[in-house]
Amino acid sequence: MEGPAIVLVRDRIDPSELRRLVQAFFEDMVKYVVDVERGVAAVGGELHVDAADVLLDDGSLQEHLWGANYYPGRGPDDCIEYVSLINIRPAHGNRSMEVEEPVTRARIRELTAALIGAGEALG
Repeated sequence: MEGPAIVLVRDRIDPSELRRLVQAFFEDMVKYVVDVERGVAAVGGELHVDAADVLLDDGSLQEHLWGANYYPGRGPDDCIEYVSLINIRPAHGNRSMEVEEPVTRARIRELTAALIGAGEALG
């Protein structure tokens, strides 16, 4: 694989870079973690925890990090799967792998559209 397995994204990711990251591990999707406070994402890798580590090293706080999966080509309604082991945090009211809080889900969707995409095909 050319380039890093996980990319820190502060502005919209280049479609060719997204394609590379999607194809690197899963072929139809890419794992990613967003910092809902700072508005940045770590995209790629085999495990959400590795993407979370990239954000933590960049100054994020754990309580602001949420993991999800992005599926290009599925359109805006079906491109995000709000599921990750890092999302299990009973102390913060999230007892499952899925992000349960509607405001947090909306912020993840907003950041996903701005930084990664809204379900467009990779071309």
